[in-house]
Amino acid sequence: MSNKQPEPQSQSQGRGPRKSQEIFDATLDLLAAKGYEGLTIEGVAERSGVNKTTIYRWWPSKGALLGAALMGARRLDIEPADTGSLQGDLEALLHTITSLLTTPPASGIAVATLGAVTHSPELATHVRDFFADRLAREQPVFTRAIARGELAPDADPMLLIDLLAGAAWLRVVLRQLPLDADFVPRAIHTVLNGAAPNHPSHTH
Repeated sequence: MSNKQPEPQSQSQGRGPRKSQEIFDATLDLLAAKGYEGLTIEGVAERSGVNKTTIYRWWPSKGALLGAALMGARRLDIEPADTGSLQGDLEALLHTITSLLTTPPASGIAVATLGAVTHSPELATHVRDFFADRLAREQPVFTRAIARGELAPDADPMLLIDLLAGAAWLRVVLRQLPLDADFVPRAIHTVLNGAAPNHPSHTH
């Protein structure tokens, strides 16, 4: 009979070492400070006070470790609000996203991750899982809106989120412009209602 222990489940399945939050915090702090290239499992071990062999046992590469940290770190957790309206729910959600993009150290984490994804196919896989997880958490916003008659049943939640979050990413990270006080409600109004005149003229 083999004495080999079963492989541990991934962190996304709800398990991890005892000090997983310390490991995740150290991973994200080092990412923000040194970028993906400067992130090492040895550095995470030193910063978190966890033996590197423990970290390697759960996450065999820094891409896997960062993916788990993005998914499991409490500081990046989101719980979509239930404000009673689609506009309100989306405003709360987009305010959270813009805060993450503009407030250190979360902003450094977001920018470093964006840059690293273009160079690391492994990390790109984990980031894809992260966004799929976030979309699943955001789904109740759209389910409630459809039930209230505020949103068409065939509306595409991913497209709506991408239009809103993508606008914030472009404005903050790529254009490097400040967000006006009315950016969030204006962006949501435009996505939900369009930019055409309220009373377009009709041709005969």
